Amino acid sequence: MTEFPRLRPLDIRPFQHDGAPYVLLRDPQQLSERQLLVPQPLAAVLAFCDGQHDVPAMVEAFRRRYEIPLSDEIVEELVAALDEALMLENVRTAERRAAALRAFRAAPFRPPALAESGYPGERQALWRLLQDYLEEADGVEPRAVQWSQPIGLLSPHIDYARGNRVYAHLWKRAATAAREAELVIMIGTDHYGSDLFTLTRQNYATPYGVLPTATPIVDELAALLGSETAFNGELRHRNEHSLELVAVWLHHMRAGTPVPLVPILAGSYHRYMDNGARPTDESVVAAVIDTLRKAAAGKRTLVVASGDLAHVGPAFGGKALDESDRRALQKADGELIAAMRSGDGDLFFDAISRIRDRNNVCGVAPIYLTMKTLGACRGEQAGYAVCPADTANTSVVTVTGMFFNGA
Repeated sequence: MTEFPRLRPLDIRPFQHDGAPYVLLRDPQQLSERQLLVPQPLAAVLAFCDGQHDVPAMVEAFRRRYEIPLSDEIVEELVAALDEALMLENVRTAERRAAALRAFRAAPFRPPALAESGYPGERQALWRLLQDYLEEADGVEPRAVQWSQPIGLLSPHIDYARGNRVYAHLWKRAATAAREAELVIMIGTDHYGSDLFTLTRQNYATPYGVLPTATPIVDELAALLGSETAFNGELRHRNEHSLELVAVWLHHMRAGTPVPLVPILAGSYHRYMDNGARPTDESVVAAVIDTLRKAAAGKRTLVVASGDLAHVGPAFGGKALDESDRRALQKADGELIAAMRSGDGDLFFDAISRIRDRNNVCGVAPIYLTMKTLGACRGEQAGYAVCPADTANTSVVTVTGMFFNGA
């Protein structure tokens, strides 16, 4: 067991078990199938599992912070369980990760991770489900497009059960653009990584077939970022839903016809909110945007941001929402939607940064990058929904769609 244990990036959620509060730990990369339930008071120890504290130091730091006695034995048991579940950064985990990455890259394509659990895995059943959603989008017609410059979309990546009306509104409106596109740049929220950009050369499969990755463009981006940086978190592509749920809709609207895809996961922009900068103040972000613009030139290119809006309430660590909170939330969403309609990426980011993203917008980086890649554009809203995020309906996720075309 590592002397100075360091926790890996995990999916950490509150959980009730037999009426008692716990924290559920899951590995989004699924290096191990194990999940752990940690009693809520003990879970605070995880903050000191940072590679800087050994077990006695973790116990002492916990005692100083919370003034609660804790034994070395309990923390040793917790660390041992984390180690066994491959939730710590150490040699054993690195070996498992390397083996998983080799298998991922050697496969002919990335298989759909959510088929059967998030949507039907059988082609005809999936077609029927998505067609039903589209048919319910009464009054929405495909938008005519001019390909003098790239077309952009913002699509939700919430589950289809809650987000189907917005998905259907957006993708029915974008049917012509999706069908005619010769290249699709898809930028999705990286829910579990802090890297600005994470690439893969692997193809993305859906129940309709395979969307081939445009590897020359990926290679160009990798040369810009540096290979180690570009592929450091590549394994997150294996189970990340943000690209998959949107790729399925794209493939559906193309009736299964493949199109070259550039799949990019984009990490959090909180670092810029902390230092008062804008993302394009950083040279690497500006350079990636410039590279994507050049890749899009001369062909019918669709740039798709996969992102949701607010995540607020107890399910996300906040207080239960009342009617006043809901009105304030929709007002804040309205400001973001107005910024997207204006086509001004900086206006959008500034609206997020000014309140330090207190509404946990899950799509800041993809939306910003998409708008900046498009350049001068205007947005047309395509649906909006406030989706329940807990059984008491005191937490919500908000989603919208947006169609971006030339200004």
